[in-house]
Amino acid sequence: MPTQLDSALETIMAELTKEGQPFATVPFERDGMEMPAFAMAPPTLAHYFAHFCNQHKDVPFLVDGDVRLTFGETYAAAVCVAEGLVAKHGLEKGDRVGIAARNSANWIIAYMGIAMAGGCATLLNGFWSGDELAYGIRLAECSLVLTDKARAERLEGTDHSARIVMIGHGGAPSDGLAEIWATPSGDGPSVAMRMLGELTADDLATILYTSGSTGQSKGAWSDHRGVVAGTMSYVAQSAMAKVLLEKQGEDLSAQPSALVAVPLFHVTGEVPLFLQSYAIARKLVLMPKWDALEALRLMEAEKVTYFVGVPLMSYEMATHPEREKFDLSACKSFAAGGAPRPLEHVTRIKDAFPKGFPLLGYGLTETNGVGCGNFNENYLAKPGSTGRASKPIVDLAILDDDGNKLAQGETGEVCIRTIANFRGYWNNEDATRDAFTKDRYFRTGDLGYLDEDDYLFIVDRKKDIIIRGGENITCIEVEDAIYAHPDIAECSVFGLPDDRFGEVPAAIFRVKDGRDPVTPAQLREFLLERTAPFKVPLEEHIWTTTEMLPRLGTQKIDKKSLRETYTRHMAAA
Repeated sequence: MPTQLDSALETIMAELTKEGQPFATVPFERDGMEMPAFAMAPPTLAHYFAHFCNQHKDVPFLVDGDVRLTFGETYAAAVCVAEGLVAKHGLEKGDRVGIAARNSANWIIAYMGIAMAGGCATLLNGFWSGDELAYGIRLAECSLVLTDKARAERLEGTDHSARIVMIGHGGAPSDGLAEIWATPSGDGPSVAMRMLGELTADDLATILYTSGSTGQSKGAWSDHRGVVAGTMSYVAQSAMAKVLLEKQGEDLSAQPSALVAVPLFHVTGEVPLFLQSYAIARKLVLMPKWDALEALRLMEAEKVTYFVGVPLMSYEMATHPEREKFDLSACKSFAAGGAPRPLEHVTRIKDAFPKGFPLLGYGLTETNGVGCGNFNENYLAKPGSTGRASKPIVDLAILDDDGNKLAQGETGEVCIRTIANFRGYWNNEDATRDAFTKDRYFRTGDLGYLDEDDYLFIVDRKKDIIIRGGENITCIEVEDAIYAHPDIAECSVFGLPDDRFGEVPAAIFRVKDGRDPVTPAQLREFLLERTAPFKVPLEEHIWTTTEMLPRLGTQKIDKKSLRETYTRHMAAA
């Protein structure tokens, strides 16, 4: 039976979605299927930025070290970036512009400027190695890549044809973004103003990268309609929560504020955290890299009301030895995405921050982060669930391999149909076709079931990936890197449970007959020269054997038995 909280939230959402209300929907036909779309959503990101930055122009928006910008100041800077991208670099509508940089105010302004100039914001994974970055650039056919010093150094000598333009962090945006900065002349409409009349909801907006079972990253592209719809879905959830809390007597007069501790190139950082903030007038406090103590300090100093990160982040703050020194009473929500939280994490977070609640969301790059949410008391009651489908736009179904809906409680593939879904994988028609059912449900690759209250429980993954602290690691990709070693005969990469990251990569390998032994330390050193460090197993998670690796009847290596064997091994160690 629905809980009292479920019933209250349903009543509130029903009011918010009535005709004439902010989140009313209208039918929209996409690819032959009718689905709900927000009636009042801005048509593009450019319109979205213009509307809300004007509405909140004097409200504080970005805090990045010593840099503090209002919504109006941020928009004015993005207008100059849009102008510079066209005037200095000849950007045309639909051109892919890569961003390869750490989180900063200038990253956000660059993203805005690209969208406002009609370009496609192509969010390169800042953790990638140089060759991986170059692959992402080639895949999306970027004409231009905006990169900071660290990523530019990685890209030196790699194979791509994009023009590299340096951006910096800190100080005035006009300094860090000087290479893509131009002041509108005033003789005619600015680029940003002109594009408000030219851009449509069907135009290309973003490309984000995702790992799949093939081992190579794919570029998931979305039009403006999808990205804006995904953003507005989160705004609807926030509006629902605000009404609920006000009815419960909470004082929500203070400006909402969020700590940006997750990468902005991830969909969690991009949509629910960064893009949603314009509509709800939320201040964003940026930190260059994760540090639990610094996070505690910033959250107290900036009166952060909302925190989202991979599960380990809120847990690290909850268990930090100096936690008691900081007043985090302003923070009402400790959200996580990217991986399920262990039960112990949920209870420890609630105990550590009694005035806040742990939350869990479920969404994917391909759904623009939209999917399910598990809130407050309901999350404490069902900590193993990712919650209910987000109303009013998400149609969630559990399907069999043929695309047929399964009964309540039966395990099958979790599939999502929504106007916020991506449009396809860039230059990969086969993968795009395989990603959708004939009824336009996106196949997530996750196996799960819906309980009697329509709460989603994820039980396994069809895709052979490891989720390390929210980062997807494709097993076959790491295996390919191991096989590049001339002395390796066979190997297998699999995930092991980990209290901090949720899951970490592990590997076992066998050396070719007659070759000198290879130690785990030597193999790790070999891998670190070829792939991103977060994908490389630690030395204690690399094993060597002289026996053939176990096989299934299909002669594929039996990863399941290896995972079980070495999970027991680690537990006994």
